[in-house]
Amino acid sequence: MMTDQLYQEIILDHYKHPKGRGLRDPFAGEAHHVNPTCGDEITIRVNSDLSEISYDGVGCSISQASASVLHELLSGSSPAQAAQVHDAFVALMHGRGEVQPDEEVLGDGVAFAGVARYPARVKCALLPWMAFKDAAARAGVDVSSEVKA
Repeated sequence: MMTDQLYQEIILDHYKHPKGRGLRDPFAGEAHHVNPTCGDEITIRVNSDLSEISYDGVGCSISQASASVLHELLSGSSPAQAAQVHDAFVALMHGRGEVQPDEEVLGDGVAFAGVARYPARVKCALLPWMAFKDAAARAGVDVSSEVKA
């Protein structure tokens, strides 16, 4: 299980050395989400062009590392790229460990593949991603992957 150990190390590295932590101004959209099951909290801020994504929060290593990975993957991306990465991460988390993650799309997000096997932890990993989607919507940025007519 060398892969699982590597993934755990990636998650712990993002937790101990977070990318993008600290709320920044100016911002166009903000969302605050709480996981009532465990008490994890996250606030995400985004610019209208996604050039800056910042966050602050409290919680377990999984939720906080997930926010760091989100920042790393989505900052500076286009709305279409953000939608692709967002959807891939959500699919991975809902796959119950059966989804093979695409490292080209998810980068360090592949480390959360093992988390998907533990339903109680999936909410932790998804917390920042759901807050991001709400913050982007409040900023007027469409990161949905639905085909536009």
